[in-house]
Amino acid sequence: MSKVIVVTSGKGGVGKTTTSASISTGLAQKGNKVCVIDFDVGLRNLDLIMGCERRVVYDFVNVVQGEASLKQALIKDKRVPNLFILAASQTRDKDALTQEGVEKVIEDLKADGFDYIVCDSPAGIEKGAQLALYFADEAIIVTNPEVSSVRDSDRILGILQAKSRRAEQGEEPIIEHLVLTRYNPGRVDSGEMMAADDVIELLSVKLLGVVPESEDVLNASNSGEPVIMDEESKAAQAYKDIVDRFLGEEKEHRFLTAEKKSLLKKLFGK
Repeated sequence: MSKVIVVTSGKGGVGKTTTSASISTGLAQKGNKVCVIDFDVGLRNLDLIMGCERRVVYDFVNVVQGEASLKQALIKDKRVPNLFILAASQTRDKDALTQEGVEKVIEDLKADGFDYIVCDSPAGIEKGAQLALYFADEAIIVTNPEVSSVRDSDRILGILQAKSRRAEQGEEPIIEHLVLTRYNPGRVDSGEMMAADDVIELLSVKLLGVVPESEDVLNASNSGEPVIMDEESKAAQAYKDIVDRFLGEEKEHRFLTAEKKSLLKKLFGK
């Protein structure tokens, strides 16, 4: 049975598209048929992170508006079997998306046998964000360990609980997960960042995983490759754990405590 997952946040720049790309890739690496959709009409970043920007001929809006078929617009990932990307439009207005059009795309993807449909939501609460979450079965809330990001995520949780199709029809609520990005235990210890436990307590959402602050994320984005594919990166390890937990595996949370330096490292400043 197909599942629709929305990856969302209240604040921009928290690593939402990075998370969408890595989770989609990780689910496909596990043998699932996955489509990741960029709902951020006008900006279009997902195809850059996925390294397929030059292959975009038709986009999500073209399909919604009936200007292209879903088959024409889907881009098959060259590295991971069963992974497909539906890019956003750079030239259209956010109002180009309609609830009926989005529903048809999602239903067509389900009919095509996709196991997971990942909706990469724009930040905030405008139309594109609400459409991205409306049809969701599960939600991954991405936040940084800072007060403004957590506060905005709390607002998104309210919208998930009130304005989704499940809420409107009185069905089981959307299952919510929390991903903490750019986490630095050293800065938490020095009081510069919120601790994971404090974020969890404020949002009352189960923690799916913590992604450590890392230059590898930016490097991967610049090279057009989801960071989960960088085997040596701690961020990749974090996203692999997140995918495993999402699929029901029990895994101990990593990257929550500062690495203790050995005497040699202290002496040589490494």
